[in-house]
Amino acid sequence: MPFSKPNINSISSFHSSARLGIGSNIDEGRWVAYVRRTLEEELEEETQIPASIFSVPKTLLLSDPDSYFPQEVAIGPYHCFRPELYGMEKYKLAAAQRNQREIPNKKLHCLVDQYLKFELKIRAYYHKPLNYSGETLAWMMLVDASFLFEFLQVCAVGKGKVPTNVPSRMSHLIELAVTKAANNAIFRDILMLENQIPFFVLRELLEFQFPSLELADEWLLSMLLELSKEISPFKMVEEFPKIQLMDCAHLLDFAYRVIVPKLEEQSHDHHITEIEEDGESKEGEKDSFTAEPIYIWWLVNEVWNILSKLEKGPVQWIKSVIFSKPLKMVVKLPCIIISKVPVLKMLKQPLEQVFSALNKSGEMEEDEDSEPKGNIEKPPLIEEIKIPSVIDLFEVGVCFLPTNEGIRSINFDVKTATLYLPIISVDVNLEIALRNMVAYEACRVLGPMVLTRYTELMNGIIDTEKDVCFLRERGIIINHLKSDQEVADLWNGMTKSIRLTKVSFIDKVIVDVNKYYNGRWKVKCGKFMKKYVFGSWKILTFLAAIMLLLFMCLQAFCQVYSCRRLFPIKTLEPGVID
Repeated sequence: MPFSKPNINSISSFHSSARLGIGSNIDEGRWVAYVRRTLEEELEEETQIPASIFSVPKTLLLSDPDSYFPQEVAIGPYHCFRPELYGMEKYKLAAAQRNQREIPNKKLHCLVDQYLKFELKIRAYYHKPLNYSGETLAWMMLVDASFLFEFLQVCAVGKGKVPTNVPSRMSHLIELAVTKAANNAIFRDILMLENQIPFFVLRELLEFQFPSLELADEWLLSMLLELSKEISPFKMVEEFPKIQLMDCAHLLDFAYRVIVPKLEEQSHDHHITEIEEDGESKEGEKDSFTAEPIYIWWLVNEVWNILSKLEKGPVQWIKSVIFSKPLKMVVKLPCIIISKVPVLKMLKQPLEQVFSALNKSGEMEEDEDSEPKGNIEKPPLIEEIKIPSVIDLFEVGVCFLPTNEGIRSINFDVKTATLYLPIISVDVNLEIALRNMVAYEACRVLGPMVLTRYTELMNGIIDTEKDVCFLRERGIIINHLKSDQEVADLWNGMTKSIRLTKVSFIDKVIVDVNKYYNGRWKVKCGKFMKKYVFGSWKILTFLAAIMLLLFMCLQAFCQVYSCRRLFPIKTLEPGVID
């Protein structure tokens, strides 16, 4: 008999009760029944899906717990039985009753039976084991799906997008829209990572009300597109990307796909690999023609390895002098002269090989120091995330222009010194939506974490309310909060991240902006003064004290002994002119 994957969610309830000790009261018969059922049942291919509803990582949770725990309504099993959320249970049950009236020919328990058939599939969506029975989980999905469906209808009613082929409950929906949809707490709660239910559960509910699943998907997609206009903080001219509901795991996943562009990183990496392979082949051909003597390279390499271990004293200064640009120019000039003399022409190639070997060794050492070993895709360093603030960039001539194409439009034009940033609307829902999407991105997305990198970029360029005011005046930030300081606190509060990530087009912007900023003479002079003047104030104070002491000694010496004999100084007497 073929065996399937053990149902860890089913067994976890027994493990949780066994934590009290070996002698705890455990229903052994029930445990054996679960084990036998799990081993004898064969999971279908559709249940072999990766988890997509996670617990928020502790690193993010400790920064702001209220942004990740629902405050009004619980959707799904993670926060279902929290006492402070019981107030919304009557509204959820009322939504289920109204759904029952919409399907008179069928009973909701038939839908519960359908959910029981998909129990293992439902559990597979959740990363944390669920300590609920299958029947409890099925009824939970029914009630939460009914409430979520009705809330989506409320959003559609508010936009005037209710389809005519759906039975209307306008009186109740308008009443609910006035009292609850205006309350942003519910909107924030349904976007939290731990407050999700699988999309297929909602689609199963709609299939009971529509003749076909295709029509149900069309209706659901129309509601979600209206909701996405409220979800997306970016003001985009172009239409939202076409998203297949079959590909979306839950509502937060749908919102993430709307906001974050899909990058094609694999083809780009493959292209880079091909270039490197071609470069290696050409380099091999070049080596075969030049036939560089191995012993010269070996000798220089051994000497350099010995010197490279000495990082203190004059050796470090000698190494910096060897690789300085002026010395390279001085060395290059004699090589040109030597190549013109027939007798000395034989010395040209050995000298070039020596300096090229030294140069290669120096570059290898710099690469080893700047990047960790053994990583093909190396994460960026902390220093690479640092970027000057908006005001600092403006003072060196950087212009800021808004774009209407979302995150993918972030760009820096080096020729015109213009930084292009997407227009973003900041309201009371933005922080919670971004925080939960960043948490979902860190747990689920295997590739580049685009949204995380964007929040790091905004956190870097916004330091104070002056930066926010500048971006608001340029039309990049649309502020719906009370003050610019609240917007600055919002971005500066989003500093926690699970891991560093590389996003090619955003990293290029950061590198180009830092390069332009550090290349300005104003910045160079400021860094020079800070490093060599303000940073050396102790040494300068010590030297000034020594000079003052010497002058005092000289003055005392001149008062005792006549300094005119030692230092012939002509004095001008009053009224005497040569």
